[in-house]
Amino acid sequence: MADAVDNLSTPPPTRTIFHVDMDAFFAAIAMLDDPSLKGKAVLTGGTGPRGVVTTASYEARKYGCHSAMPMSRALRLCPHAICVKVPGERIRECSQAMFKVLDDFSPLVQPLSVDEAFLDMTGTDRLMGPPKQVAQNLKDQIFHATGGLIASVGVAPNKFLAKLASDLEKPDGLTVIPPTPEGIRAVLDPLPIGKIWGIGPATQRKLEQRGIKRVADLRRLTEDQLKQSFGDHAKRYYRLSRGLDDRPVTPDRVAKSIGHEQTFRENLADPEAVLNIMLDQSEQVGYRLRKHGFRTRGVTVKIRFGDFQTITRSTTFDSPTDLTETIYEQAKALFNAWAESGFRSVRLVGVSASPLTSDDEQSELFPDPHKQKQKKLDNALDQITAKFGKRTVHRGGGRD
Repeated sequence: MADAVDNLSTPPPTRTIFHVDMDAFFAAIAMLDDPSLKGKAVLTGGTGPRGVVTTASYEARKYGCHSAMPMSRALRLCPHAICVKVPGERIRECSQAMFKVLDDFSPLVQPLSVDEAFLDMTGTDRLMGPPKQVAQNLKDQIFHATGGLIASVGVAPNKFLAKLASDLEKPDGLTVIPPTPEGIRAVLDPLPIGKIWGIGPATQRKLEQRGIKRVADLRRLTEDQLKQSFGDHAKRYYRLSRGLDDRPVTPDRVAKSIGHEQTFRENLADPEAVLNIMLDQSEQVGYRLRKHGFRTRGVTVKIRFGDFQTITRSTTFDSPTDLTETIYEQAKALFNAWAESGFRSVRLVGVSASPLTSDDEQSELFPDPHKQKQKKLDNALDQITAKFGKRTVHRGGGRD
């Protein structure tokens, strides 16, 4: 009987996907601008009572510091860390320089954040050369375009593997996962199961109690065996342990939805902190809608818990909108309604807008003064974003 464990009988993958991730982006900019910081533990982000770490340098990570961690805790772990606030203008300059390089390499670029993106490089071999050579050229061009910032690049036949590959040899990594069943197994099998997207510490402990410590161990289980323990998540674990992922690289201009989400290394137990993050996500969603000439007919909030259970809450609008306030207020209402019924600590939260429309907005005979005020506010903040990068001015947020 054929070995179900090693069943990778799907058609050979033909795509070439790059995942580009800048190394310790904000901290690296700070070190570039102030060479005296090189080699030191650097934390970027807010230093107030609710300040969080946006980037920890690799020197600070040795002490357990990481992004999205409360700054106060990071400083307890690494008291000698240097806290730096990177000017928004510098973030904009470096991010735009990076994305300019990416756009020169492929028309199919899917931004994930200001310093991270997928590229679909399928079919470019004859024109540009072998993928590894192209990836090295991409790294070199980003380095020169940004004045010295380093990107790690993962090359693989799909998005899951490319993102995993970009992290395997950080910093300054370039990892290619061959597009063959044998090549995929050679990379995946020795990895701890926590490297599989969606397997957090709680699920990892549950699997390890069953003797499943490596991806190879997970791959030996049939889908039916996985269903007994993990229900609806079984199919995803089954496919990812075999390196299977058919998600396309989707640029904003052809996206069916626009959203932002963030996974936390530690569960957030403070609803106010979650809402503050949702406000930032709503601002980014609204900005991208307006930038690409879209409006949305609805909003969805995605919440994931430590055990990987995921829920979504959605609502629709009476008329399409691109107003940040409308998006956030509806997202906040969805979150508050859920939280009041029984809040649980949050591992991931996301805000997305869909369905999208590019229809021209109908002029109103009697325009709503408040909406007109919000449009002016959005336009002003968009100009700040265009000039200085990620928001340097924010709306006030929080729960009612």
